[in-house]
Amino acid sequence: MKKIIFNADVGEEAGFDDQIMPYISWCNIACGAHAGNDQVIEKTIKLAMKHNVKIGAHPSYPDRENFGRVSVEISQGDLIQTLTDQIQKVKLKAEELGGALHHVKPHGALYNDAIKNEAIANSIFNVVQNIDKSLSIITLKESKLSYLCKDVLVVKQEAFADRNYNEDLSLVSRSKKGAVITDPVQVFDHVFKMVSEGKIKTIEGEEKVAFFDTICVHGDNPKSVDILKCLHSEFSKRNFVLK
Repeated sequence: MKKIIFNADVGEEAGFDDQIMPYISWCNIACGAHAGNDQVIEKTIKLAMKHNVKIGAHPSYPDRENFGRVSVEISQGDLIQTLTDQIQKVKLKAEELGGALHHVKPHGALYNDAIKNEAIANSIFNVVQNIDKSLSIITLKESKLSYLCKDVLVVKQEAFADRNYNEDLSLVSRSKKGAVITDPVQVFDHVFKMVSEGKIKTIEGEEKVAFFDTICVHGDNPKSVDILKCLHSEFSKRNFVLK
């Protein structure tokens, strides 16, 4: 039997977290910098523990106004400090509630910048290894962050269920039409090709080799619950292990 590990970004007050948790294996909890707050973090951790979902921190640039989706000019020292504070906040609260932090997945522009910007990637890498070397990092296979973490931290490579890809396997900008896939059937077709053929079909129609350990469905996608229900239904019929 093949296993699929679905993850979702949660704690962003999108309103779907309680419906999402039964269908995912890992969650990435907003740390208060782009969304959420102490109360939301605690509530989301409790939800994750209730559904036996592994807990991750989802730190971002400190930019609530833009939901962390715009690159921010910030000194290395300030970036290291805010990332440390964000990740520790989720880690300590999880431990206080009897759980444990499993991984770290950067959010939005920080995630994208860590793919190509070695200085940003290095800041994230240093923060995580200083906090806990047993934590996994979620990023893309060919990212700067992936290369820096290799042989030091566990790297989990990610693909996206509800996002379209460019020919270079970067995600289509959210400013462009078709960047986000909201139709559950289309999402299933997208993911089934990844899982069954190891391929990603780009928005241009090309097929590229896919490398991933986990597949993300964005928790703020208005159709996230329908998408996850569809994925579970269809993959269960095909004898995949999903949880």
